[in-house]
Amino acid sequence: MRPITPALFFSPELLLQAQGIRVAFFDVDGVLTDGGLYFSEHGETLKRFSTLDGHGLKLLARAGITPAVITGRDSRPLRLRLQALGVTHVRYDTEDKRPAAEAILAELGLDWPQSAAMGDDWPDLAVMQRCAFACAPANAHAQAKSLAHHVTTARGGDGAAREFCDLLLVAGGHYAELLGRATGHPSP
Repeated sequence: MRPITPALFFSPELLLQAQGIRVAFFDVDGVLTDGGLYFSEHGETLKRFSTLDGHGLKLLARAGITPAVITGRDSRPLRLRLQALGVTHVRYDTEDKRPAAEAILAELGLDWPQSAAMGDDWPDLAVMQRCAFACAPANAHAQAKSLAHHVTTARGGDGAAREFCDLLLVAGGHYAELLGRATGHPSP
């Protein structure tokens, strides 16, 4: 059996910027989904979520980094998905995301220097601007990309959130341990 070693590389400067994170804020449309709005013939909104992204949120929680979601929309599929992932810090139907993030920080007893955010468009900028570390998916609006410390290679809804989670896990020193547990080869 071959040993499994971490296959990711992030620059040391980027990892230094991402250290000390205790909460990660996520937008939904364009970050956890591809940003498209799909409607059934009955007018129901349908969303496609990546299992890679979902597993990344679970890994953050296992590492002691709280995943939090602030979204301008609300839907039953979204609520079901976040419930299945165990994400409990959520704000729905929120256009002004900064006060929502501040409320979550207060609930957790944290402050902006312990937070990271991933967003893709103007409604996310106020949170991204205040966090210690900001990330945007490859298909984000140019303004979100210009504010981000890291722009993922993956597109929103297609592994971008997982890339952000992995970066935070590596920066926090949790990635190798979680990988070892997943493969049955705990790190020394």
